[in-house]
Amino acid sequence: MISTSWQNVLNARSDKRPTTKDLINNLFDSFIELKGDALYGDDSSIIGGVAYLKDLPITIIGQEKGKSTEEKIKHNFGMTHPEGYRKALRLMKQAEKFKRPIITIIDTPGAFPGIEAEERGQAKAIANNLFEMMTLNTPIISIVLGEGGSGGALALNVSDITFMLKNAIYSVISPEGFATILYKDAKRASNITDDMKITAKDLYEFGIIDKIIDEDDNLHINYNNLKNNLYSNILELILKYEDNTLLKNRYNKYKKF
Repeated sequence: MISTSWQNVLNARSDKRPTTKDLINNLFDSFIELKGDALYGDDSSIIGGVAYLKDLPITIIGQEKGKSTEEKIKHNFGMTHPEGYRKALRLMKQAEKFKRPIITIIDTPGAFPGIEAEERGQAKAIANNLFEMMTLNTPIISIVLGEGGSGGALALNVSDITFMLKNAIYSVISPEGFATILYKDAKRASNITDDMKITAKDLYEFGIIDKIIDEDDNLHINYNNLKNNLYSNILELILKYEDNTLLKNRYNKYKKF
């Protein structure tokens, strides 16, 4: 019998899941994509730009896996290169300058592990995002959409509020990686996910995430409810920004972790 947590892993990786493009098309208006890290090039695993959430101008930054084989190859299966993280940080800094709230969308098995990524400064790019996002003086909401894998996910998830879809997973390592380290056998991944505590329910109980987004049995979400939820939470964060408590609250949140 498949455990509930392993079923979550399968659901998080399913091609039926919504992607960052789906969220952008269903939640936001007048999206304008912005590309490039102003240093090396563009990374199509990260989609970023400016749009409206109802009447609010927003900066959106999300990891895109794609659905078809062709799309997955184009977007590198959602595995981000250092130029992708630098692009994300460039757009975050721009958002701070123009006082736009930021919404990040996380869906990656992990940062791209290739030699070329290391040569172009993968670890430093991730570390810079973590450092800069902690003091970025604008509201940040993150959404864990599918897989939230290790530092590749953390680099977009230093936020004031973290949403997570009910069937998503969020972990320091993949189940296969965990099983390989612990048992020298990746095939045992389905047996150890309960111990990893990587589901939305687990992470909500630990206080790692703040809100769970419901999904139906076909992995569909109610976009109207999500839009209203995002909008009301951003308005609350704007008030904290205006009374200078936003960064203090963010610091205290991560200090507790």
